[in-house]
Amino acid sequence: MNNPQPVYDFHLHTFLSDGVLLPIELLRRAVVAGYLAIAIADHAGPSTLDDVIPRLARDCALAEKHWPIRALPAAELTHCPPAAIAELAAAARRAGARIIVVHGETIVEPVEPGTNRAAVSCPDVDLLAHPGLITLDDAHLAARNGVFLEISARKGHCLANGHVVAIGRQAGCSFLVNSDGHEPADLLSAGFAEQVAAGAGLSGDEIATCLRANAESLLQRVSNR
Repeated sequence: MNNPQPVYDFHLHTFLSDGVLLPIELLRRAVVAGYLAIAIADHAGPSTLDDVIPRLARDCALAEKHWPIRALPAAELTHCPPAAIAELAAAARRAGARIIVVHGETIVEPVEPGTNRAAVSCPDVDLLAHPGLITLDDAHLAARNGVFLEISARKGHCLANGHVVAIGRQAGCSFLVNSDGHEPADLLSAGFAEQVAAGAGLSGDEIATCLRANAESLLQRVSNR
């Protein structure tokens, strides 16, 4: 582990949804990979969030006690009806999620249209994951409401990164690079995160803002709640 810069990643999964690692093993591997902060955002819906989030919270608390990492229990509301997102986000917050992610309208899955709009309109949502072909109107709402747009390192979801940056830039959105990791090989390095950001079309200054300042802004938001 010799990353020149710390890594922040707010979108990863364990075998509590569709990943392959225990939460505590994912956290240990993140420490070794040079992560400064991580949010484990397992897929969640009305049937699972009350179970998954408290389990993540226990492992995150243990990791923070013993290892030099900020570990946050989170939830990715996935394939939920847009009309239910606000209700489910509030429920996830009550269950202990420190960060709320919504599974956006990626071009490689049949996400219901209107999901992006519901996510960026919800005061409890922090991050719209892989927004796909997000509209300019929805990007303006994201900027106005402080919802970060994800630049995804995940196969398939990453295909719309250039569009997300082009539209999000017009609207004044803030971006985060996340792995959407499901297995050990998906963990980011600082260098690869920079490459993902550059490949999406961010300039040098924008990359620095995305990878460090925006991540720290989200962590500060969590601390202020």
